[in-house]
Amino acid sequence: MTAELAAIHRYPVKGLSHEALDSIELVAGAYFPGDRLHAIENGPSGFDPAAPEYKPKTAFLVLMRDETLAALQTSYDQPTSTLTVARDGKLLAEGDLSTAEGRATIEAFFTDYMGADAQGALRVLTAPDGHRFTDSLKAGFVSLLNLASVRDLEIRMGAPVDPRRFRMNLLLDGWAAGSELDLVGRVLAVGDQVRLQVLKRTVRCAATSVNPDTAARDLNVVKGLARAYGHADCGVYAKVLAGGTIRPGDAIRLADGAPAPKLATQPRLL
Repeated sequence: MTAELAAIHRYPVKGLSHEALDSIELVAGAYFPGDRLHAIENGPSGFDPAAPEYKPKTAFLVLMRDETLAALQTSYDQPTSTLTVARDGKLLAEGDLSTAEGRATIEAFFTDYMGADAQGALRVLTAPDGHRFTDSLKAGFVSLLNLASVRDLEIRMGAPVDPRRFRMNLLLDGWAAGSELDLVGRVLAVGDQVRLQVLKRTVRCAATSVNPDTAARDLNVVKGLARAYGHADCGVYAKVLAGGTIRPGDAIRLADGAPAPKLATQPRLL
């Protein structure tokens, strides 16, 4: 059961654009580097960087509720902590998220952009060491998406489904559709060094309804999953057991010595 790493995606600011990477160095026990490092608090959440605790996604600007975010093209320069926001090729805002002045610039832009849809004062948050603004887990993880599962869903829904709707870190190809859902507890080898243990399946939410190009809420992916398979899961979360550098093209295989799950041409109805 061998797959190939097709792409690496990172989301530096929760709810905003992804960046495609040529490589990434994973560290055992740590979060995916630079992923969900920042978030835009949508009204007071009680988040305290000195004592960080998990907060639900509704505390922040997120596509699940704020689809207009997808109309923006954002980029993040990690060495300078600079977030750039554009729309249709026009620069709208730029700020260094490590400085009060830079955060204020970005906060002012999003306050104006969201208008009446804001739930309260908007504030840029930066995750302290040992914390990330993730949706599902309170511990570090890497998310994996099987592209064959997305293609199978396209067939069943009769409509194109862009893999970017799922906002995952590692996009894989070569496994049978739906086979990744049977891998909870299993250990995967990515390239020569990295080992990932699958923790849980990823339950999808309304964020997947948003077209990443048009910002239109044009496809009910959650309903499509439920009708096709009897559940709303697509993708899995994993933790890093052994670190190293990975790149698109690296092989992905089972590495725990247990028998491979039986593969089918179609996902199991669960």
